[in-house]
Amino acid sequence: QVQLVESGGGLVQAGGSLTLSCVASGTIVSIGAMAWYRQAPGNQRDLVAAITSDGTTNYADSVKGRFSISRDNAKKTVALQMNSLKPDDAGVYICNAIIKTSSLWSYRGYWGQGSRVIVSS
Repeated sequence: QVQLVESGGGLVQAGGSLTLSCVASGTIVSIGAMAWYRQAPGNQRDLVAAITSDGTTNYADSVKGRFSISRDNAKKTVALQMNSLKPDDAGVYICNAIIKTSSLWSYRGYWGQGSRVIVSS
């Protein structure tokens, strides 16, 4: 079994900062790309930021320059540093990782349960 567990969500005032983290656990051989998605009520799950196994990053246009994604392969974690938060940044942030659990099988995607971020005006 593989689990992705997010932490760090909460309430923050607009203009403030918050850091989310996600740790992968279970039977893991290797981890490929990791990413953060955001979902607000009535909205689809949208990609916020992603980072490949070699450190290449990709950000949604709405968060470029404000958010920073990073990973620690030894700790099997991915973090999202969120700065200058805006009300539109609010939502449930869900961790995603492409994980290989066995040498016999290919990489597959896994999802966390999400961590809510509330940004007050």
